[in-house]
Amino acid sequence: MYFLKKEHKVSLSVPKIYEVLAEKYKIKSKWKKNQIRGPIPRATKPREVIQMDTVDFGEAFAFTGIDIFSKEADVIIFPSLTSHDGLIYLETSMERRFGGHSDLIQTDGGPEFKDEFKLNVLRFTNRHRVARPYKKNEQSYIESFNRSLRKECRVG
Repeated sequence: MYFLKKEHKVSLSVPKIYEVLAEKYKIKSKWKKNQIRGPIPRATKPREVIQMDTVDFGEAFAFTGIDIFSKEADVIIFPSLTSHDGLIYLETSMERRFGGHSDLIQTDGGPEFKDEFKLNVLRFTNRHRVARPYKKNEQSYIESFNRSLRKECRVG
């Protein structure tokens, strides 16, 4: 816009520039707003769907997971919130609590569930689904569990 105005004495708004560009080019948003993620998972048997999330307790982080059919849960406390911690949680919880394998593991888009976690998650599941941001009903089981955990662990 600056150069158009300075060099060619043309003043255009940003939406108009995008409109003109869209006539010739396919413009993609950097945000994946309408990314297809599949239906919200339902479970008909144990170990079919595992939801995972984290709870921030200030100086410690609780990695949590729940089998949405049996309501069996697992929690491990870590001093940090890294994808390496996420990987350790995945390996430990899948072996000790969730039978080593699940049809689907669902997480939110947090950094603890990227990089190392994402590279290894398919060792423990057939499919990894990332819930849509700000759609708490997609992670309702783990969010409910985390609310109870926060209430039980309240200090003061």
